Amino acid sequence: MTAEIPPVDGGFRPHRVVVLALDGLIPFELGIPHRIFGRPADPEGRPLYEVVTCSVRPPGPVETSADFAVDVPHGPEALATADTVIVPASYELGPVFEEGRLTPELAAALALVRPGTRWASICVGVYVLAAAGLLDGRPATTHWADADRFQRLFPRIRVDADVLFIDDGDVLTSAGVAAGIDLCLHMVRRDHGTAVANEVARRTVVPPHRAGGQAQYVHRPVPDPQLATTTAARAWALGRLHEPLQLRDLAEREAMSVRTFTRRFREEVGVSPGQWLTAQRVEHARQLLESTDLSVDQVARDSGFGTAQSMRQHLQQALGVTPSAYRRTFRAGAGAAGAG
Repeated sequence: MTAEIPPVDGGFRPHRVVVLALDGLIPFELGIPHRIFGRPADPEGRPLYEVVTCSVRPPGPVETSADFAVDVPHGPEALATADTVIVPASYELGPVFEEGRLTPELAAALALVRPGTRWASICVGVYVLAAAGLLDGRPATTHWADADRFQRLFPRIRVDADVLFIDDGDVLTSAGVAAGIDLCLHMVRRDHGTAVANEVARRTVVPPHRAGGQAQYVHRPVPDPQLATTTAARAWALGRLHEPLQLRDLAEREAMSVRTFTRRFREEVGVSPGQWLTAQRVEHARQLLESTDLSVDQVARDSGFGTAQSMRQHLQQALGVTPSAYRRTFRAGAGAAGAG
């Protein structure tokens, strides 16, 4: 079976995502790209992405970490057709995992990837990207339990074990297992905007954006179930993003002191209340810029930034673009083809 790029129809071609299945792969993580990228469509109902799976060998079975194999329909030649290559986790990476070097078979397969192709990894799939030299001098993440070992094996990489994923432009890496969902949703959001990504998240029954990082999942003693949480305060704040919320306002919702609330919030969410609130306001601003004709000043007020200048600074820091540039990009892209 070949992996031909579909014929162009009126200039339209779906962005091709090629998922590299390696022996010992985790079935759950193999399915994430297919589930997330298989959903988005343009206003005419045409899929924005095409997802195919390949191995480093000719088409055939690939062993998984479960008690079954998967029949992979494409060989390594599919990598040459990719707009994005995703490497899910595998626990049988051999010298890649043990010594930080590619096998000849894997090196030959990766050499087929065209310059300018976007790369992404899920969990310990990052070892493949690192062994290929794609991450030297760059930031990356992986499962928190593997971060120290990964850093020792690849000292030139700036490992951050506190985040769910890292977007470094043409190379993206994610933390363990479900963080692959966060990463793939982020790529959809980056490619086609918040509205498209949110619709995928709704249909997949997952949050469109998880606040915080891996710190909230690191093993710690189980909290007393009778202790109060910060859940109600977060829900209350989400309905009042346009208001000038103070930390004491949130703490009072849970009948806690500011100090106790701040500690509990960071334990549960992985970031400070201020960082979380800013992230929610940025997300709300993105939705308004994409889906309404409100002025930038009004979007800033409705999102709780107060002024357009404040919102511009926060969006520039979070997204690397101004509000006007963001609106132009995703308003123009709303009905555009999903060409890579």
